[in-house]
Amino acid sequence: MIRHRRCENGQIVEALCFTRDGLVLAGTALSLFNRLRRRGFIASQGGAPYRITQAGLGAVRAQLDNR
Repeated sequence: MIRHRRCENGQIVEALCFTRDGLVLAGTALSLFNRLRRRGFIASQGGAPYRITQAGLGAVRAQLDNR
């Protein structure tokens, strides 16, 4: 899940990525958030937090050990 914060003019100024355990994912910057959104790998529907899309799931490589 990705939570974002907007400034007064509506632009996103901060994006925090959370793991399924509720921990903040390190190494995620606003540039990465914008790149994922532009490619259609994440999306927000109805004002909800940004989540991965079907295109994003297809772009993720399967790994033997997902730890």
